[in-house]
Amino acid sequence: MENIIEELKKNLKEITSEQKLNEIKAKYLGKKGSISELSSKIKDMTAEEKKNFGALLNKIKTEATNLIDEKRKKLNDEILNQKLKSESIDISLPSTKVPVGAPNILEKIIEEIEELLMSMGYDVVDGPEIEEDKYNFELLNIPKGHPARDAQDTFYLKDEEILLRSQTSPVQIRTMLKGKGKEPIRMICPGKTYRRDNDDATHSHQFMQIEGLLVDKKVSLSDLKGTFDVIAKKLFGEDTETRFRPSYYQFTEPSVEMDVSCHHCKGKGCSICKNTGWITVSGAGMVHPNVLRNCGYDPKQWQGFAFGFGAERLAMVKYNIDDLRVFYTNDIREMKTFDRKEAE
Repeated sequence: MENIIEELKKNLKEITSEQKLNEIKAKYLGKKGSISELSSKIKDMTAEEKKNFGALLNKIKTEATNLIDEKRKKLNDEILNQKLKSESIDISLPSTKVPVGAPNILEKIIEEIEELLMSMGYDVVDGPEIEEDKYNFELLNIPKGHPARDAQDTFYLKDEEILLRSQTSPVQIRTMLKGKGKEPIRMICPGKTYRRDNDDATHSHQFMQIEGLLVDKKVSLSDLKGTFDVIAKKLFGEDTETRFRPSYYQFTEPSVEMDVSCHHCKGKGCSICKNTGWITVSGAGMVHPNVLRNCGYDPKQWQGFAFGFGAERLAMVKYNIDDLRVFYTNDIREMKTFDRKEAE
């Protein structure tokens, strides 16, 4: 047994590959190996000899196994060191940059307004894009024959009763009808809208609208002004000023257009604000009594205000984008521009 171990040690010194090591292991510890063959001698021994011989045999097997394992580890370490030496990495080289896209800027604008208004107690509500005429027009105080119903403006699908919604206001109507004239409402409804329009730098047949509605008792135009101030400062900066100008919408009375001071020139006048110092970003007003009445709310007890933004319009103003078609082209170069402007 001692000779076998000495012979094994000598052979292991000459081993330079794992394949040769496996062959040595089979030679000594395999079923027909020299150490395993010693087991065949046990049958001719006495009980006392078997006990002593078995103990020595186990000791030799353990020692041989440890010697082979140590050699294997040494070989693996040598191989690894050779690889590290030949395949060294120059950490001074610049890393490989993988171009990635970014969330669409419209998505960022919508999420920003949603988070702000939810913190003010508003719910985010969704509704169908294929809508009925009564929700899109009639209950909004837009009777038959009104110019807004012109087929050149609206995508009608069936008998001028089913259409692609031309605004997200139908979601406001559906929400008020669920309130049954008894519950206060605070809601925002961002979503796609559709109108017959030629696509160009400032128009699209499909665009994103963000509308808000508040219905409660003792609501005034000053509440709308305060809400608009908060939204404007969140989007354009704390130094942003706001103003109302008289306007007209069929579903609000009084109606206003909401302007923000130009955040590019700080109200001094530039090409973006057409040298006025102001930029129109929204239409709004107090909910028309007829609309409240159509939805079951008594206008003598309940009042409300509604406002609407075009997401594309907000993004174009905030980031000085002059062509809204870039929002829908998925051009990675434009995505990078959005990321850069967002960082600024």
